[in-house]
Order: sequence, then structure tokens, then C-alpha cells
Amino acid sequence: MGSPATEHVVLLATGGTIASRTDAGDGSTVAADAGGTVLAAAGTSTVAVEVVDLMQKGSYLLTFDDMLAVCGAIRTALAVPETLGIVVTHGTDTMEETAYLADLLHDDPRPVVFTGAQRAADSSDPDGPGNLRAAITLAASAEARGRGALIVFDGEVLPLPATRKTETTALHAFSNPDLGPVGSVSPTGEIDLGPAPERRSPLAAPPTGTGIRVDIIACYPGADATLFAAALAAGARGIVLEATGLGNANAELGDAVRRAVRDGVVVVTSTRVHAGPVRGVYGAGGGRTLEDAGAVPSGLLRPSQVRTLLQALLALGLSGEQVVREIRQRGDPSWLHSPTDHSPISPLPGKADP
Repeated sequence: MGSPATEHVVLLATGGTIASRTDAGDGSTVAADAGGTVLAAAGTSTVAVEVVDLMQKGSYLLTFDDMLAVCGAIRTALAVPETLGIVVTHGTDTMEETAYLADLLHDDPRPVVFTGAQRAADSSDPDGPGNLRAAITLAASAEARGRGALIVFDGEVLPLPATRKTETTALHAFSNPDLGPVGSVSPTGEIDLGPAPERRSPLAAPPTGTGIRVDIIACYPGADATLFAAALAAGARGIVLEATGLGNANAELGDAVRRAVRDGVVVVTSTRVHAGPVRGVYGAGGGRTLEDAGAVPSGLLRPSQVRTLLQALLALGLSGEQVVREIRQRGDPSWLHSPTDHSPISPLPGKADP
């Protein structure tokens, strides 16, 4: 539909559980509802809403180019002066990636709010309508300006980066283990937000269709370099190690990292652990060995989001040095402050920051 002449929120609909219904044929749940249907289920709003249907997918089906398309639609909607803010309805599986990419590219004070649902639209008690009402309220508010992209779910307002899906079925689907929520939206629309955190300069929008490959390789007891080598053979220009603990692997993977970095591949070490920074401390294939081999520690960024960042940086054609600098800065715990007290996350006792 055309842009309203009055101030309004733009709803970008992409599918997901909030738009899903049970298929009568095979019993599976699939994205089926258009954005207008999703909005109608949320009920009346105190602000005008323009609906734009971008796609109708479960977010487990999205590609990086799909994510860039969402970000492009955000920019298009914000080019209209009457747009107060953006709401993106999105599947929960990869919301943390698309929302983080949107935050990386966002160069406007107006809010971009992601939300979705854990229960399908045709369930007996869907959670999507309430989440969408909260998201529209937040996107239209002056309080949310200057905060980049946000995730609103089950009444909580969560910042990016470091927010991720932490429950497969519970309604409280998302959390930010290191930074916590930045506020809340009550069922009746009252907004409570803490101080706005510092934001880094946005990235330029990467081009679509680059085909740049970035893989995530898991570390586990007894892991060898077979999958790492397979990723390189498939053309990966970046690899994220989902390491253990502080960011540890083993000697064989350490040797593979050294060879890959020598050949111009960017390797980033993240962790499978729920919270806390990645730091190079241990040798014999641990995080210190990986850093000495040229791997970049991801700080507070977990594999899903640091992979998104790495793919965006490589798609922009930045030099290896620029890519490394951006990853170190954007994952650095020293500037990702708590929304409660804005104090830096404390270093590990007895360990210096690398």
C-alpha cells in the first residue's frame, strides 16, 4: 500500500511463526499469513501502520541476501519523513542475525524493532499479537530513538548485539546474558527504558549477490581439522570457530588456523558458552595458541552474530586489517556497557585483557 501522509510506523512482514498456520495436508506449521492479517490479529493501534510484505518464510530458510533485503526495506521506509519507526515481524530462529545486521547498518535515530512469536497464529493462545502491539508502541515512541535496532519479546526490550534466542518453546524466547534487557513494554503500552548505550558508527550496506562464504565450525572433544579443511575447500573466506570455554580448540585446529590465516582467510574465535567474553588465555591449542596463529577473538559476540558481522565486512571488500579491527572493536566488552550502570564488564580475576 502507499505511504500514509500522516506520521506512521512501517510494518515489514517477513513471515515466521507469528504468520504461521498448520498445514491441513501434512500437519506442519508454515508461514501463511500476510502482514495485514498479522496486524489485524494484534488489534487496533493508537498510531497509523503501513504494512509492507517483504517475504513469507520461516527464518530458518533465510539467506544473507534475504537479510540484506530486510535492511534495504528498512532504509527505504526511513526515507519517508512521516515514518516514526520500523517494526519487522520475523521468525525467531535467526532473528538474532537479521536484527544484528540491521543494527550494524542503521544510520538513523528512528527505532527499528524486531519481534515475532513462539506460538503459531492459529494456536489457541498465540503470543504474536501481544508482541506486535508492544513492538508498534516502542517503534512509535520518542524514548526508543537513538538506540539502533532492538528486539521486543514477551514484554522485554533487548539491545543488540549479544541478544540471542535462548528458549526453543518458552514465550520468553530471547535474552542478553551479558548486557541484560534495556527496558520493558507493559501489556497496556507503558514504556520503561534505561539510558541509551553508546553506539558505534554504522557500516555501509554490503552489496547483494557476492556469494561470499563464511562457515561456523564447532569444536568438541576429539575434534580434528576435517570440517575446517572442507570449509576452506568449499571456498570459505571466513571461518568462525565455535570454541569451548574462553575460546579454546586443540593443537590440530590451531595448526589449521595458522595455515588458513597465512592464505588470507579470516578466522574468528567465538564460544559455545552462554555468557562472558572470549579471551586468549590457554596454550597447547587453547585460545592463546589460536590468537598466536592469527585468529581474532570475538569478545562478547557469539557465533551467529560474529558470522553475520564477518560476512558483512568481507562483502564490503575491506582489507584483512580492517576486518580484524572492526571485529575486535564491535565485540570488545570495554565499550558494551550494562544498561543498568554503564560500567564496563570486569576482566577475569588475575587475567589481563589481550
